[in-house]
Amino acid sequence: MRPLSDTLMRMTAFREAGAAIGSRAGSDRLSELTGFGGNPGGLRALAYVPPGLPKGAPLVVVLHGCTQSAAEYDLGSGWSAMADAAGFAVLFPEQARANNFNLCFNWFEPGDVRRGKGEAASIRQMIEAMIGQHGLDRRRVYITGLSAGGAMASVMLATYPEVFAGGAVIAGLPYGVAASVPEAFDAMRGHGGPGEAALPAKVRKASQHKGPWPSISIWHGSADHTVSPSNGEAVLSQWRGVHDLDPDPSHTEVAAGHTRRVWRDAKGRALLEHNLVAGMGHGVPLKPDGSAGGGVSGAYMLDVGVASTRDIAASWGLIHEAEAAVAPRPVEAPRAVRKPAPRKPAQAAPVLPNVSAIGKVIEDALRTAGLMK
Repeated sequence: MRPLSDTLMRMTAFREAGAAIGSRAGSDRLSELTGFGGNPGGLRALAYVPPGLPKGAPLVVVLHGCTQSAAEYDLGSGWSAMADAAGFAVLFPEQARANNFNLCFNWFEPGDVRRGKGEAASIRQMIEAMIGQHGLDRRRVYITGLSAGGAMASVMLATYPEVFAGGAVIAGLPYGVAASVPEAFDAMRGHGGPGEAALPAKVRKASQHKGPWPSISIWHGSADHTVSPSNGEAVLSQWRGVHDLDPDPSHTEVAAGHTRRVWRDAKGRALLEHNLVAGMGHGVPLKPDGSAGGGVSGAYMLDVGVASTRDIAASWGLIHEAEAAVAPRPVEAPRAVRKPAPRKPAQAAPVLPNVSAIGKVIEDALRTAGLMK
């Protein structure tokens, strides 16, 4: 556990970053999805469905990072542009300030990361609504996310593995490595948490599912000082154990500082891949070349010459590898308007018995910073 001063310093930095939320530009391509269920996590749902999308199309679920909105993440990552080019629907769950001041998905809150509970259940309800309303193929549902969104993608892949054909965790963390804000900060730095041998069991115990398991793509920058690259290796260990794969990869390639390791099954299918981008910090690797899926550089959207959105879509079979660079398309003019997000019903703060003086100081500070319910 890190010192109290370290935790408070990090909370302050996150709060200051969150103070500017709402002033940034984003895509104006998304529409509100309503009536998707009880929404126990109090999340907002936005979506993009290309005009004339046929029945039986795939669905990609995209989870933004802290301090971001769905529209900002879409503009930067280029997922809706990729949907136009390749023919699939996109669902963008969006966090509410009432749940987390910095708009982080609560990947560390026990009440939000269990099957049938909180934010995880809300996202599952959204997926079912999208499939039902648009006649999508439930055998081809995929999920990706950045940072806290990447960690929440890990949550969804663990708690609802039967729902997803594949997932991509970008600068995220494994499932089940934190159950509080201080533990979350420790995990982000690569400290504490369960050992490598215990990580696969976290996934196996999260549901009654016995397989087959979704394929997993992991992306991390070697110079990420927000979420340690060791977390990418931990996600790799977690799912390598779940898939019962050998420690050594089936294939390794290095190109312009991008190292890709792939693990295949006996039939040659890629079940797991780990992508490490040399020198990249915390964010989504992009190649803003004007093509669909190339993205637009900005905060946490990093021009490193690697089009991760296109590469992820190709790894899921949504586009062919040879078609990863598609015809250029104009980038929509950004806008800065955001609709107010729904709020969770007010709840009384839980009564914590036998709380020590130092524990109360931490909890009060976390609530003041908006990082604890």
